[in-house]
Amino acid sequence: MSALLDGIRAARRAQPALANASGETRRRLLQQAGCHIQKHAAKILAANQEDLDRYTRDDSGRDRLTLNPRRIEDLLQGITDVANQPDPLGRVLEDRLLPNGIRLSRISVPLGVVGVIYESRPNVTVDISVLGLYAGNAVLLKGGRESFRTNEALVECLAAACRDVGIPPDVVYLIDPESDWKTELMECVGGVDVLIPRGGAGLIDFVRRTAKVPVIETGAGVCHTFVDFPADPQMAANIIVNAKVQRPSVCNALDCVVVHRNSLDGLVEAVAPGLASCGVEVRADQESYPVWQKHYPANLLKHAEPADYGMEFLSLRMSVKTVGSFEEGLEFIQEHTSHHSEAIVTDSAGHAERFLAEVDAASVLHNASTRFTDGAQFGLGAEVGISTQKLHARGPMGIEALTSYKWLARGSGQVRA
Repeated sequence: MSALLDGIRAARRAQPALANASGETRRRLLQQAGCHIQKHAAKILAANQEDLDRYTRDDSGRDRLTLNPRRIEDLLQGITDVANQPDPLGRVLEDRLLPNGIRLSRISVPLGVVGVIYESRPNVTVDISVLGLYAGNAVLLKGGRESFRTNEALVECLAAACRDVGIPPDVVYLIDPESDWKTELMECVGGVDVLIPRGGAGLIDFVRRTAKVPVIETGAGVCHTFVDFPADPQMAANIIVNAKVQRPSVCNALDCVVVHRNSLDGLVEAVAPGLASCGVEVRADQESYPVWQKHYPANLLKHAEPADYGMEFLSLRMSVKTVGSFEEGLEFIQEHTSHHSEAIVTDSAGHAERFLAEVDAASVLHNASTRFTDGAQFGLGAEVGISTQKLHARGPMGIEALTSYKWLARGSGQVRA
């Protein structure tokens, strides 16, 4: 038997000990994980530097891979935030007495053994683990090969925390990315309860097409901001710059600005300095291009191609589409959305409510940056990913998304007629 299948079996054997542990024990596990990460921060950063030294591309993946003292502090804060959440297990979701005298209740329980396939962000290793463990799940981690050394150092801290509180460390298993995981993990019916792919569209499509175990999709983010008319151009500019440049390599970063024709001149004049100072490449449609020419550096301005719409850039690039009405803007976004995060900037209460009601996305925002679509920002402590599907979980997936429920029936000898 392979090391991976051994790891899956060990995780399944160990998971009941975690599921049946008290909420206080699971909370202390998280607190100990934070202590170990803080204590071994230098070792973690050294491992991360090894990964970075081996990373040959100079692209958005390097930013996703990088850990630094500030990001370690963010990891620790995320652990604290999750530990401060109410215990997700044993919650009574429904309780009623049936006419036949049976007391029927529905309570929250873990999903079981959760496998997560993700790419180069080592912070995801911690987010997934603390959410999964607090919700009573064993966690199988398949990070990218480019972050394997960093992930090893982080998982060592998590395993040590398990031992500290008397939980078998097998509940956290880091999969060797060089193993035959594509077959063994995705076809492990009876061993893996659910798979969650977190990454680009190619990864998600591959897992959805290949897996024989249930999948919760976390979709790619093609995020639009619609600047309606009337709209405050400075507010729109602030939102667009934040959504595009605050962290361009993540799924809730802005990809396309849709702008009402009557707002175009004011918006471009207001937003151009902020975007240009950050080196954002603007791919403008035919109507807006002459307006951008008046205010934007020539080396950062290009004509938009059809492929630029519906594109998740994950970099300092964005497209611009000019529309003649609210309805046209709404239609364009509905046609090109990936159902992740969509925003509107408008002074019209009626248009705002229509946008919020009619746009089919996991997160829809009015007068706010798409960067707020995030588990920590939504008060969930952290997130496993952002689901763009509609079954079981949608949007930022926090602790509750890693639980299911079961029915409990307490009788006194009843039999069915």
